[in-house]
Amino acid sequence: MGRAWKFGDDIDTDAIIPGKYLVFNEPEELAKHAFENVRRDLLGNVRKGDFIVAGKNFGCGSSREHAVLALKGLGIRAVIAKSFARIFFRNAINTGLLVIECPEVDRIEEGDEIDLDLSRGCIVNLTKGERYRIEELPDFLLQIVECGGLIEYCRTVMR
Repeated sequence: MGRAWKFGDDIDTDAIIPGKYLVFNEPEELAKHAFENVRRDLLGNVRKGDFIVAGKNFGCGSSREHAVLALKGLGIRAVIAKSFARIFFRNAINTGLLVIECPEVDRIEEGDEIDLDLSRGCIVNLTKGERYRIEELPDFLLQIVECGGLIEYCRTVMR
């Protein structure tokens, strides 16, 4: 269970982590600067297990993996959006960040307490007492995320 931090459409990777911080590779260091030009209220207020909730085309722009690492450093449990830029989607899976597409994401509001029920294929909005259908990820992608990313998945599964 975590809080929803709401964003609109077309949130690009430069909004997630400004380019001047690409000299860092550690998630915790990148997290200190996540969304600093667009949502300063997140810094210091995001709790481990919170969710980013967004509209269409989340993660568009450059293909920087740093954007995913910054979200992981914040402790974001998952990014839930109407759709994702394909390169961001793959970077998220490959680095072990859960990304979920939800056509009803507009019903979630900033600050709503939500939970993700992957076994039932839905998001539970505890604030509103509602459930929203999600696009389920194939099992092999979930396994990659659960292992912490593609490298750990290969180390674990390919033995």
